[in-house]
Amino acid sequence: MTILKVIAVLSTGFFFGITLEGIARKIIARVQRRYGPPWYQNFIDIFKALSKYGFSHGWIFDFGILMALGGVIATLTFVPLGNLVAFPGLDNVFVVLYLFAIGALGMAMGMVGTGNPNASIGVARALTQMLGYEVPYLVTLSVIIFYYKTSSISSLIAAQSNGWNLFKMPIGALVAFISLMGMLGKKPFDTPIAPAEIASGPMVELSAKYMGLLMLMHTFSIFVETSLFVDIFLGGGNYLVFLLKFSLVWIIATLISAILPRFRIEQVVKFYWRIPLGLAFLQALLVLTGMVF
Repeated sequence: MTILKVIAVLSTGFFFGITLEGIARKIIARVQRRYGPPWYQNFIDIFKALSKYGFSHGWIFDFGILMALGGVIATLTFVPLGNLVAFPGLDNVFVVLYLFAIGALGMAMGMVGTGNPNASIGVARALTQMLGYEVPYLVTLSVIIFYYKTSSISSLIAAQSNGWNLFKMPIGALVAFISLMGMLGKKPFDTPIAPAEIASGPMVELSAKYMGLLMLMHTFSIFVETSLFVDIFLGGGNYLVFLLKFSLVWIIATLISAILPRFRIEQVVKFYWRIPLGLAFLQALLVLTGMVF
């Protein structure tokens, strides 16, 4: 039974995630008054890339990509998709955050192994940006864990049966959403990629099957990050309701990204450590004083 649930979670992350990425490309194109590619274009791109032989930069490069993809896949299996939980009792916030770090470290190791300066700059920017958004995000998560006295994601979902955290802690939800934009690499926080500046940064040396594996890793990553937001702040719900909420959050993030310019990396860190971090501490103060709706 557990194996079937794991397959269901990974299949959802793959098919639903790639489909939404294709829809996002269509939405951005329409905002920019273009027609855009078909919604299934990402499926074509991934399978085409995986079918080709790519150039390797050595075993560190290969191992880093596999470590990144494996770490993200392992993380996804511990994230509840509403009432679909592959490992009941192990879906813990700390487990998810710990495993997700493995994917980020693998990505950094593999891309730096290419020796391309643009890749190194992109990785450095990604790690710096991570330092920026993770501080307010972790403060907000800590407040929620303190309030409910549990770090179990399923328990946090169940505790929202009488009201979502979006309404109980709106300031914290806003901080988490702004942090989510940074995690997803959406504008104005797409500094690590910046095609016009560093030729797509970490992806600059990737081709063929390596690019396909990275596209898969990106798909699973955004699914983990957005799912965590939906579970913790929108109450999860049953499987179909969860997917509906997921789609809504993803579309809102895409629309915001389509109309904003890019921050410089120093602007990203300053922004996160000023506004979202200040709001996160404000939410913590409200919770400690019992001012929660």
